[in-house]
Amino acid sequence: MKRLMLIAVIILPVCAGAAAEETYSLRRCIEIGLERNYSIRIVRNEEQIAANNAIPGNAGYLPTLDLSSGFSGSQYDYRYNYTDGTASTSNGVHSETGNVGLNLDWTLFDGFGIQVNYARLKELQYMGELNTRMVIEDFVADIAGEYYNLIRQQIRLDNLRSAVNLSKERLRIVEERYYIGSMSRLDFQQAKVDFNADSSKLLTQFEVVHASRTRLNELLALDEIDLSLQIRDSLITPNSSLNEIELWDNTLVHNASLLASQRSRTLSELDYRKALSRNYPYLRLNAGYGYTLGWNGTGTTDLQKRLGFNYGLTLGISLFDGMNRRREQRNARIQVQNSELRIHELELALRTDHSNFWMAYQNNLELWALEKENLTAAQENYTIALERYKLGDLSGIELREAQNSLLEAEERRSIAEYNTKLCEVSLMQLSGQILDYLYE
Repeated sequence: MKRLMLIAVIILPVCAGAAAEETYSLRRCIEIGLERNYSIRIVRNEEQIAANNAIPGNAGYLPTLDLSSGFSGSQYDYRYNYTDGTASTSNGVHSETGNVGLNLDWTLFDGFGIQVNYARLKELQYMGELNTRMVIEDFVADIAGEYYNLIRQQIRLDNLRSAVNLSKERLRIVEERYYIGSMSRLDFQQAKVDFNADSSKLLTQFEVVHASRTRLNELLALDEIDLSLQIRDSLITPNSSLNEIELWDNTLVHNASLLASQRSRTLSELDYRKALSRNYPYLRLNAGYGYTLGWNGTGTTDLQKRLGFNYGLTLGISLFDGMNRRREQRNARIQVQNSELRIHELELALRTDHSNFWMAYQNNLELWALEKENLTAAQENYTIALERYKLGDLSGIELREAQNSLLEAEERRSIAEYNTKLCEVSLMQLSGQILDYLYE
């Protein structure tokens, strides 16, 4: 009986605390996680970096304009020998030069390489968006999985509470009969052993529920990791109306990994076009505008000033670079082929995953229906067994078997529900529809 008092001490604060807590739906958990989770915030920052890079200037479309200035000086000793045999010297001749100017450099044409660079930056921006989406989809799947796991563990906790109550009732009956002499001490001790065993399982289950709740708090990046977050749902209800063909069609169109693989193929094609751009000539414009001031310590000019601009065009083409250009183009063409093969490989892997998840989904749906029937039968069986036990027509061992059958039936139904839901979440993620849980 002391063990029962200990369990009551544990259960009552939990229930009292739960009454004061706000309840969270799956949608609310996802919203909080998307706002606070550190991995989500990091990948969004990386997406912003890719967007910042996708500008014309970074691709080379725009010129560069530099402002520069400088100052230099010199001091020399000069000796001059003339053709008539005479000579002269000048010692400590000091000269200084100062300048300031604007310099413009602009690549007007480089074999379409600039256009390819800009297209590549745009593709990298799209890849950043897809990477963010993939991380978010993985995160939503993790949140959903842990949310439903917490429901399952709480259901098991309730079942174990019921088992403890049933064992307590059996212990009460045996204890009364033992003291009036109608039952042996062996029956009394066995009832106590069974009650203690059920109590031990219940205490252990409190740890499992706590671990699942703290894991959910971690995914939500809550400041209080031990917060007793209370979820709204108490039952797992799988969606039994999924359509295999529709899911697969959506997978081919919306799967984030497949879309990213297709973007990778586009990047490989752009790399090939970049390598081909080296076959063309390049044209560059350079211009400058500046002011130069010079002081001369010798000669006929004491001060020289210069103000004006300069300009020029450079046209060139690479004639031979040690066969490297040809090598790069061949390798780029192979990369395009490899990216196409990776798409086919990924489609095959997705088809395999889809087939496996769909089979598991259907199988667990059937198991769920079967276990619900088994649970109804087990509940009825235990009710009959308990009545017969109270009348003395059934032994304690037989009652315990009926009780264990009931607990096992409840556990199997809960597992079937949970596994069906996990298959549903996986199928939704494969088909690119996992974010629909935000709108449930």
